[in-house]
Amino acid sequence: MQRMSRAAPDRLLQLGVFPQIWSLCGFCLNMANKGPSYGMSREVQSKIEKKYDEELEERLVEWIVMQCGPDVGRPDRGRLGFQVWLKNGVILSKLVNSLYPEGSKPVKVPENPPSMVFKQMEQVAQFLKAAEDYGVTKTDMFQTVDLFEGKDMAAVQRTVMALGSLAVTKNDGHYRGDPNWFMKKAQEHKREFTDSQLQEGKHVIGLQMGSNRGASQAGMTGYGRPRQIIS
Repeated sequence: MQRMSRAAPDRLLQLGVFPQIWSLCGFCLNMANKGPSYGMSREVQSKIEKKYDEELEERLVEWIVMQCGPDVGRPDRGRLGFQVWLKNGVILSKLVNSLYPEGSKPVKVPENPPSMVFKQMEQVAQFLKAAEDYGVTKTDMFQTVDLFEGKDMAAVQRTVMALGSLAVTKNDGHYRGDPNWFMKKAQEHKREFTDSQLQEGKHVIGLQMGSNRGASQAGMTGYGRPRQIIS
């Protein structure tokens, strides 16, 4: 076995390898040592958890199973079961892929679910990127930590809900399930005008610009001349 020279660690540090390893180890230690929340943080977390909708969870599970197929299984009921089910990003990736035609799937799904922390987080990040490309707004997107650490599962519900609403709105044949499960997104209605209509519009004075109808110069004096007062 070759011995590592004394210069090797410095070389690895220059290449940025040690900081990445240290950062990953720090994250893993943080996850391992993560205990219960206390005081204000516990109060905030409790409020977030109250936003989680268990009735909505049932509807989202039904849609995901119908959209992806029975192979994805079903989670244990409740916030924790929903988190564990989606945590590695595979089911979410399959969900967004199912909204695209064959040959255009945006996310690569591994044959074996990833077991390493950074691989799972990477899979979730790929889903988020694909969901945004599909049309989900940033305000409807959850953060990776919201799902991975279960910090805000209501945000995860909101993202999946927004994805379903877009799928129903697009109505491109890839949505599976009851369309009434989701509300359609408001769509922009553009009006088109002919060239003659556009030309006519240039000669119309809007009411907010005022009107000269009924205006008269009667009784006005010329510019610079004193006003005549007749007693």
